[in-house]
Amino acid sequence: MGIRKPKDRIKKHQHREASGFSLLEMMMVVVIVMIASVVTVISLTPALQQQRLTNGYNTTIAAMRQARDNAVSQRTSFSVTFSNSSTPNTIVVAWAPTAGETSLPGGNVPPTVTYQLPAGVAFYVTAPGIAGPDGYGTGTTPIDLGYTANGSTGGQSTVYFCPDGSAQDSEGGGGNCAGSWDGGAVYISWVGSTNVQATMSRAVSLWGGTGRIRGWRLYPSASTYQWVRN
Repeated sequence: MGIRKPKDRIKKHQHREASGFSLLEMMMVVVIVMIASVVTVISLTPALQQQRLTNGYNTTIAAMRQARDNAVSQRTSFSVTFSNSSTPNTIVVAWAPTAGETSLPGGNVPPTVTYQLPAGVAFYVTAPGIAGPDGYGTGTTPIDLGYTANGSTGGQSTVYFCPDGSAQDSEGGGGNCAGSWDGGAVYISWVGSTNVQATMSRAVSLWGGTGRIRGWRLYPSASTYQWVRN
């Protein structure tokens, strides 16, 4: 075995030094990664907001349809109450028994179910003054139920679904289904920390005669907006 020459040791040492990264190079890589992360977050934020809004819209429609289906299938009445007075906003579906009714056949007592809107989503009107979907109101009230044939002007937050599938108000007693057909609309919008945008808005309309439930999206139209069926 030969003796390693000093020149060989120097070359090996220089090679180890040349194979590393300098502090400046490492800092540049960190800065590039941070910039890329910020750009990614900014580009994904609108998509995440839209997804939360869609989830809130789907939750609203699902709660209303579930209440109607329960009323028809169980031959009783269910109430749906919307609230934007707390965070998160809620939808409460509850059994609405008639006077003297304490349980359903078989002793069943339907539970009360509370649905919550996602964070940043609320019952909110983003474009007030635009006629409501299906012709209900002027779009100035976030929870705008209670439009009846006898002249009620809306603004109610609770509706009752009856065994025949219709939606009624509380005339004759809540849940007795002895009142007037109840129609209207509720508006669901993104109202998080960013600016409220009119296009980040949905609506659900209800026609009392059949309990028909429709979903809507707000779209720009010329210099204003209009509701278009989802």
